[in-house]
Amino acid sequence: MPGRPYVLAETTWSVVKETAYQVAVLPWGALEAHNFHLPYGTDTIETEAIAAAAAGLAWEQGARVIVLPAVPYGVNTGQIDIPLDINLNPSTQLAVLRDIAAVLEHQGITRLVLLNGHGGNDFKPLVRELWPEYDLLICILAWYAMGEDDMFVDKGDHAGEMETSLMQYLKPEWVLPLEQAGDGRTRAFKVQALREGWAWTQRDWKRATVDT
Repeated sequence: MPGRPYVLAETTWSVVKETAYQVAVLPWGALEAHNFHLPYGTDTIETEAIAAAAAGLAWEQGARVIVLPAVPYGVNTGQIDIPLDINLNPSTQLAVLRDIAAVLEHQGITRLVLLNGHGGNDFKPLVRELWPEYDLLICILAWYAMGEDDMFVDKGDHAGEMETSLMQYLKPEWVLPLEQAGDGRTRAFKVQALREGWAWTQRDWKRATVDT
C-alpha cells in the first residue's frame, strides 16, 4: 500500500518529482515528561498526526501540501532537571529553521506553516528575524489554541484533559490508566504579576509541580 502523497516521510521520489507542492508544513513538538500516564513524545505525536490529517483534507480539495517530518525537540530550559527532558535552545531552533527555509525557497516552495505543539516553543522572534532574508512566507499555528473553548471541562496547558483525550484517540495503547496519573497540582508564584500573567519568568518545573 503506497504512502500518503502529502506526508514526505511516506512518499517517494517518483511522486514528489511529479507534484508541484505549494505549501510545506513543519510539525514542531518536544520531548518531555507528561505527568505519569502519557509518553514523552506526546507533543510530537499529536502535532504530526494533526498536520497529516489537515494536509489530507487540503489535498482532497486540490491543495498541494507536503508535511515534513516533525522536529521532536523543543525549548525545555525550565525542565532540564527532569530526566531525559531534552532542551533545544531558541538559537538552535533558529538555525534549524533557517536551513529548512533556505532549502524550501531554493526549491520553489513559497509557503511554510510551522505547526507548533509545545507551549515552550516561541517562534515569533524567529520568524521576525528570518523575514528580511526570504521571500518565503512563514506562518505559525499552535493547534492547541484552536477549536472550541467549551470542548473540555479543563483542558489544561500540559498533560491535562485535552492532551490526554487526544492521545487516547491516537495511541491508546501508550496511555497508562488514568488512576496512575498525578493530580496535576502546581505551586503558584508568590508574586501577583507572575500569577496573573502580565509579568513572566521561566518556571522551574521541578519546583512548580511534582508530576510535571
